[in-house]
Amino acid sequence: MSGLAHALRLPPDELVRDARRYGLRGDGVTNDQPALAALVSELGDAYAADGQPRMIWCPPGVYAIQDAGTAWRSGVSLVGAGPGITRFVLGNPGNRAEPVPLAHFTSEQHGAGRDNHLADCVFAGFEIDGSGVALTRYDHRAKGLGLQYVLRGRFQDLYIHDTAATGLGCDFLQDTVISGVVANGCGRLDNGSDLGGAGIGVGIGGWGTSERLCITACTTVGNGTNGIFVELQKDWWPRPRGIRIVGCHAEGNRFGISDWGADGLVVSACTMLGNLEAGFDVSALSRAGVAGRGGIVADCVIDGNVRDGISVGNTPGPYAIRGNRISGNGGYGYREHNLGRGYQEPALDIVLDGNEIWGNSLDGVRVDRALTDAALVGNRIRNNGRRMEPAASGAGPSVAYTATTLVDTTADWAPDGHRGKLLRVGERTAVVTANTATVLTLAPVRPGAPTAWSGPVPAPGTGYRLPAAPEVRAGIAIAAPVDSATIRANRIWDNQHEKTQDHGIWINDRGRCVGCRVVDNELAGNAGSALRLDTAPVGGRWAGNGDEPDRV
Repeated sequence: MSGLAHALRLPPDELVRDARRYGLRGDGVTNDQPALAALVSELGDAYAADGQPRMIWCPPGVYAIQDAGTAWRSGVSLVGAGPGITRFVLGNPGNRAEPVPLAHFTSEQHGAGRDNHLADCVFAGFEIDGSGVALTRYDHRAKGLGLQYVLRGRFQDLYIHDTAATGLGCDFLQDTVISGVVANGCGRLDNGSDLGGAGIGVGIGGWGTSERLCITACTTVGNGTNGIFVELQKDWWPRPRGIRIVGCHAEGNRFGISDWGADGLVVSACTMLGNLEAGFDVSALSRAGVAGRGGIVADCVIDGNVRDGISVGNTPGPYAIRGNRISGNGGYGYREHNLGRGYQEPALDIVLDGNEIWGNSLDGVRVDRALTDAALVGNRIRNNGRRMEPAASGAGPSVAYTATTLVDTTADWAPDGHRGKLLRVGERTAVVTANTATVLTLAPVRPGAPTAWSGPVPAPGTGYRLPAAPEVRAGIAIAAPVDSATIRANRIWDNQHEKTQDHGIWINDRGRCVGCRVVDNELAGNAGSALRLDTAPVGGRWAGNGDEPDRV
């Protein structure tokens, strides 16, 4: 009897099966997939007969899973001795067109649906290594786990890495918990625009208006698209409520955490660092072209992402961003923009409340899409606009390159004054993530890549160009129509020795404020004026904003 079976006081041959006693070798050489499939089928039949869930216990070992995935069954759990101790190594040496997930159960292949779902399955305590799956072309089914329509599922204490597509790519999860999952380097064959390619990706909408799912204490690093995302699968389905992402870490992915179609997604106490596009993303990039709405992002650290900290596109609203640190990002701290797809009317009831927004390279808050009834209340917005260096170029003996840096010994750049800029070296480009006086540090060409270059490292002395800084960099920049907004009790200032945030609030020539209440903001201490109004406000009330004249 295994130690786990003994602890549960279950008879091993009835409810807990030791995989070694039922044909799996765990020697890293024998293909254990046929034996695993047979055991899953046997236990699935037993569950169907008596309704009693069973467990497959996999002792320490390396279990080779080759040339086929295992079609999973209700009532069958797979439990190992822990990641690194029990390992499943996926491969397809006999069929390079076969994606080979460890376990799959899908609508397309197995007829999965509400009336044909998986119930009472636990996947816990093991590692999935997908590095051995080589495909002639990308296939979104090349996951670690690819299950659909799961009821009362548990995914716990898993390490999933180097899968060709999404690591844990399971859809329509009801009364389910994903906890303590580490997903690293998944989506390695995804070019950034294919379906899937995430660390943890959950398709939603299949169960209707409520899908009760909690993703907690997970870590996702260097995955091809998202670290963690939820995605509505059909545009005519309602956005489901009930999904929470709590205490997770997303770093070095294309997007950190994304809401692509939920209603009321709660993201709390998470860290989103160094992601290539955005730390947190709400957008219509999903297959259904539907952005999330009604979500809450609270108490998170969103720092050092290559472009924007929070990127919101084409949600109808509402959305609330409360009590977060949004700092050191290479573009905007928070950006509202139009991606050209999805909902095209103004977003309603966007709330930024009590956030710390500082040290971002462009505007702290940027509005590039029409808003109605937005509220920006009680935020501290300081020291943004760090991308202040003028255009630069160089070539010759002073210039050298590595896989992730450019060095120009004759330069004298302000620290991080080029952060977020697009570096051009001949026909090649790279994005600057940081700089010292003489060194530019560059983002990887894709998540997890060891180099910033799509080809060889440029030869020493090769010429480079950096664009100029934007003319204006503000705490809050309004570059689209904004109606009936409340901007109140924010402190917007710059306390650096060399100030980079030009204005507290800026309405540019594309912006418009109609019927807005902009009151009681502290705007003293910016590099330029407290307010810059290239387009005059219409109606509303502007009062108590430092030494600027009131407008009523």
